[in-house]
Amino acid sequence: MSAPAHELGARPAVHDLVGRHRLRAWEPLPWILALAFYFAFPNHLGFGADLLVTILFALSLDLALGYAGIVTLGHAAFFGAGAYTVGMLAHHGIWSEPISSLAMGAAVAALIGLASGLILLRTTGLTLLMLTLCTMALLEEAANMGERYTGGFDGLPNLPIPPLFGLFEFNPLYPRAQYLYVLGVLFLCFVFVRTLVYSPFGQSLTGIRENVLRMHAVGAPVRSRLIVAYAISAALAGLAGGLFTQATGYVNLAVLGLERAAGVMIILILGGYGRLYGAFVGAVAYMLLEHVLAKAYPTAWQLGLGITLITVALFARNGVIGIFDSLRRRLAGKTRGSAL
Repeated sequence: MSAPAHELGARPAVHDLVGRHRLRAWEPLPWILALAFYFAFPNHLGFGADLLVTILFALSLDLALGYAGIVTLGHAAFFGAGAYTVGMLAHHGIWSEPISSLAMGAAVAALIGLASGLILLRTTGLTLLMLTLCTMALLEEAANMGERYTGGFDGLPNLPIPPLFGLFEFNPLYPRAQYLYVLGVLFLCFVFVRTLVYSPFGQSLTGIRENVLRMHAVGAPVRSRLIVAYAISAALAGLAGGLFTQATGYVNLAVLGLERAAGVMIILILGGYGRLYGAFVGAVAYMLLEHVLAKAYPTAWQLGLGITLITVALFARNGVIGIFDSLRRRLAGKTRGSAL
């Protein structure tokens, strides 16, 4: 039964809870901007495809960290698993069709996430943080030692990625097909994640993040739901890694490095974790800052990025989106005050 309209008006928190799954008028805006980028900046579509891959990677981490509260510093393990699966299948001539090989990369990452989650999610806090980091380091060393299959330190360059649907060629110099392909996969994944987080399963993840003892008390299967969420998050990260390999035509140890894992964490801090569009805002802010600061200060651009991150962490609760939320609440409070 739905609550009466006058009751919802008298209880704004109830109104927000009931209607938060509904599509807002501004939500198509990021996708419109992404399509506009394709036509407005045809010479920067390589950067655009990299940005979209980064958004998907950040979205996968947000599902684990922002919604389920799983603290991890080794999410690049799943990104790298998807990237190397697609790369090795293509390099060794086993399978290279883009969509099915991408699905295989996601499946391998999900299996690794499920297997590691069964062990790692028995722990919490700093122990969990270090174990996820160790998992990533183990996969990185395995890729380095398996030179016969992974190319070792040099990686796998010049991968033969066939045209999408046999029609759209993946050309690293003119990445028009790659950009639209990555955008399409990102859109489908975002719709899936949006549906998931507003479902009863997604709401239970939020409850686990906020108060795990209370969720145990009401009989929720906490550990099994965390494991499922971790596996789904790993699959999404594997999709991002596979897209990276297909869009660039190469893969190396950097996909499993600490820099990539820390970078995606910074993106969520900048944009706002536990928010669907935090990955979008954070990825755009991070990559633009990186580009501008590296151009202005080639030898000390990370200093500027660090100062920006500290400023956001100190003065912006939950990133840039948190700033907009605070402004919206203040404006809403002033409006209600003037109405009274």
